[in-house]
Amino acid sequence: MSQDFSVTANSAYTSWDVQLVSGGTPKDGLSFSTTGNNKPNDIFSLAKAFLLISPMTHKKLQKLCYYAKAWYLALYDTNIISEHFEAWVHGAVQPALYQRYRDYGYSDIPQATDASNVPEEFIAFAKEVYASYGHLTGDELERLNHQEAPWREARGDCQKWESCSNVISEQSMKSFYRKLLG
Repeated sequence: MSQDFSVTANSAYTSWDVQLVSGGTPKDGLSFSTTGNNKPNDIFSLAKAFLLISPMTHKKLQKLCYYAKAWYLALYDTNIISEHFEAWVHGAVQPALYQRYRDYGYSDIPQATDASNVPEEFIAFAKEVYASYGHLTGDELERLNHQEAPWREARGDCQKWESCSNVISEQSMKSFYRKLLG
């Protein structure tokens, strides 16, 4: 049984409509295999799952990966990826993912076409997250992220424009997004 959710932000990006469609747990006993530099459960496989859906900017990819990690923690009480996110000026950022795609700047990263080495669970969950957040731009996702407690708490006393590499707490993500489920 799987859980589906829908998150809709109003035009001011301040209120949320979160709908839980059905209950369940993630797939158990999945066996992942991969070749190349990516581990099967890493940030790059998750990013590729999103890029299989659509081309997008680096900023949008970062935020979608963040929301995938956060919602997976909230829904299933376990990580979909082990890598942490940091509370950077432009919202939640995974540093290794930033390094891989930073040369794209504000241009779209091309859509991926090869789904090999991407766990099916990543593809399925990426589709769920994209269905809820994919209509938003990277800038809109940044504004949304800036209003949420996990990013704000990790920033601490840093001003919005100040550089910060504080890790966003997984416990903060889990509790914040669980509250949105009602």
